Amino acid sequence: MNHVLIENSGHTFDVRPSQTVLEAAIEAGINLPYGCRNGACGACKGKILTGKVMHDDFQGSALSEAELAAGMSLFCCARPLEDLVIECRQIDMVQGIKPRILPVRIQHKAQIGDDVMVLHLQLPGTEQLSFMAGQYVEFLLKDGRRRAFSIANAPHEKGFLELHIRKISGGHFTEQVFNDMPLKTILRIEAPLGSFFLREQSDKPILMVAGGTGFAPVKGMIEHMIFNNIQRPVYLYRGARQVSDLYMDDLCQRWTQFMPNIQYIPVISEGHTADAWTGRGGLVHQAVLEDHPDLSGFEAYVCGAPGMVDIAKETFVKQGLPEEAFYSDAFTFAPK
Repeated sequence: MNHVLIENSGHTFDVRPSQTVLEAAIEAGINLPYGCRNGACGACKGKILTGKVMHDDFQGSALSEAELAAGMSLFCCARPLEDLVIECRQIDMVQGIKPRILPVRIQHKAQIGDDVMVLHLQLPGTEQLSFMAGQYVEFLLKDGRRRAFSIANAPHEKGFLELHIRKISGGHFTEQVFNDMPLKTILRIEAPLGSFFLREQSDKPILMVAGGTGFAPVKGMIEHMIFNNIQRPVYLYRGARQVSDLYMDDLCQRWTQFMPNIQYIPVISEGHTADAWTGRGGLVHQAVLEDHPDLSGFEAYVCGAPGMVDIAKETFVKQGLPEEAFYSDAFTFAPK
């Protein structure tokens, strides 16, 4: 067993030989930032000041060779070879909530677009799952693989979890959900996971930018704000290729009718002329930049494809957004 010291906070924890640094930190109740847990998003990046680690496979876009040479590490993939002293951000938030494994039953399925399925998962009657709006679950499949999906409902809605599943061609799990997975199927999940959630201690106006099923955690955050009467201004930008991809558009429209602090700006990147679309066209991050020349007073919550998240962070920071006010969840797909 190896010992880890977080130098900037003084917190310590132990890592068993079978664990990554991130897994051990979560088990110890120490809240490091993280997203995908598979070396793809870079959210858990930090610096190793002393000691050595072995990295599991990761994507070069999450940690470059230059960063690796400078002592940076992805803690979701790093397995200590000796005691470590590390430097990383920590999150004040999770109210003592630790992820746990529990069974769920598929209670409801509804296909609401060409490639989007809404799942309602029923929790065991004796269990209550606490989570932060915007976090995610991982399905534990029988072959040992995992699949992650954001929670789309707010924490006050008890007894079930709502997920939005996009069908991926050839996707091992998503094609089962669409084609072969009947109601009442029992699955196992680990939850809640992730550091993408609403920072309620702030009073800054909020930019929420969602691409595709990146709308799911954003929906959970907004419904949490409505339930708790959080009146911070929200600018919800949704990016889609075509109008038919804007699932639950009517729900977003209703939010703006009843909550004057919420503005909704859907943005279509392709085919808006053929669809007789009269709204915004182009790329969703560009719409944000056009509408808000100075982002210094905002917080941004961005969820969707990694390319969209990366360009949003780069351009928003250039336009004044403090880097620490950018929160994201990049949806990565497991290898087929």
